[in-house]
Amino acid sequence: MGPISQDTRKSGIHLSATLDGIRFIYSRPIIFSTMLMDFVATFFASANTLMPIVAKDILKVSEIGYGWLSSAQAIGAVAAGVVVSQVQKLRKQGSIFLIAVVIFGSTTVLFGATSAFAIAMFALILMGVADAVSTIIRNTTRQLNTPDHIRGRMTAVNQIFFQGGPQLGEVESRIVAHLFGAPAAIVSGGIGCIIGTALIVLKWPQLRTYNGDEHLQEKGLEG
Repeated sequence: MGPISQDTRKSGIHLSATLDGIRFIYSRPIIFSTMLMDFVATFFASANTLMPIVAKDILKVSEIGYGWLSSAQAIGAVAAGVVVSQVQKLRKQGSIFLIAVVIFGSTTVLFGATSAFAIAMFALILMGVADAVSTIIRNTTRQLNTPDHIRGRMTAVNQIFFQGGPQLGEVESRIVAHLFGAPAAIVSGGIGCIIGTALIVLKWPQLRTYNGDEHLQEKGLEG
C-alpha cells in the first residue's frame, strides 16, 4: 500500500463518510432547503461584486462614498445581530427566514435600480440586516437539527454551498454585466433570488411552517 493510502487511512478520511453526510442532508428537508436557499441567494447577489462600478459610474461618488457603500451591509448586519441576540425565544423561524431572503432580494433590486446615493445606502443597510437574520436562522437550524456524530460532515457539505454560491455568482454577474450593464446584472440577480426562493418553498413547504423548537419536541423537552 502506498504512502498516500496509508495517510488517508490514518486520518480517518473515507468516501463513505462523505456520502453519509450527503445522504443525511438530503433526508432532512429543512437542512437541505436552507442550504439551497443559501446557494441561490449568494449566487444571484452581485451587489458586492459590482460595487466599484456602481460607485464610480452610476452613483458617481468619491473614495469616501465608496467606503460608506462598502460598509453599509456590515452596519445593517451588526444592528441585526445586536437585536436578535436579545431575543430569548425566536419562533416562526421559517417564515422569518423566508421574509429575510425576500427582503434581501428586493433590496438588491432597489440597489441596482437607483442612482441616488442615499437610497443605495438604505438598500445596502437593509440588505445587511436581512442577510444577518437569514444567516443566524439557517445556521442555528442546521446545528440544532443535526446529531453530534454527523455534525462535522454536515458542516463540510454546507461549505460547498456556502463557498460555491458567491464564487460562481461572481462569474455570472460579470457575464451579465458585460452583456447588459451593471444595473441589469444587479437587478436580475435580486429577481433571481426571489424566484429561487419561491421555487424552493414550493418544493419544500415545510420550511415555511418551521417554528424553531421541533428538535426540542422530538427530545421531549417541551410540551
